[in-house]
Amino acid sequence: MRHSLPITRVTVLLFALAASALARTQQQTRLVQRAGPFPMALSEDFQFRKTKLYLLTEAEPGQEKTNPDQQNLQNTGKGGKLGNTAPSSKSTTVQDASIRFERPYRLFGAVTKLDQRERMGNYFDFFWRARRIADLTVRLEYKQEKLHAHIQAQEAFYPSARGSFKTEFKVVGDDYFDDGRVIAWRCLLIENGQIVAETHSYLWQ
Repeated sequence: MRHSLPITRVTVLLFALAASALARTQQQTRLVQRAGPFPMALSEDFQFRKTKLYLLTEAEPGQEKTNPDQQNLQNTGKGGKLGNTAPSSKSTTVQDASIRFERPYRLFGAVTKLDQRERMGNYFDFFWRARRIADLTVRLEYKQEKLHAHIQAQEAFYPSARGSFKTEFKVVGDDYFDDGRVIAWRCLLIENGQIVAETHSYLWQ
């Protein structure tokens, strides 16, 4: 008689495989000193496909007539441009469901108030594609409201990248409370010291 694995062991195995796949795609990000400027060498081999922005605030849903989180979950398409500002009722319903999911997702495992405070701030998810193998650096440059024109940067390095990827950045905790929310940003794909793809916010100059 053939014995099957218990459901709990199968579940753990599936989670382990999923975590392993995520580790292969999401590289460790690091805070860096601003360098450059980098020369432009835009290439059709590289493309930002979508950007998801989320601001997690201390206010919980229901505390205000308009949930602050609803005002700050944005999905942008190629080039960082915002979509239609008057969505249909169907798309609005889908977005509302996404917003309701986003807050508990970001706060998962944060039990104490201190844990939750460390999660508050700006989250950036960039979806991009490389059509050929390349050593790429994904670089987020951003300005925070209390630092005015000062530019900070975070990077993640992808050796021999090809295909579709998702890169996550965040400005949270003390960085968010001390220096304020992110007011402008741009994200770059850099190969051999040259910018091969770019997307940015409307206020970036």
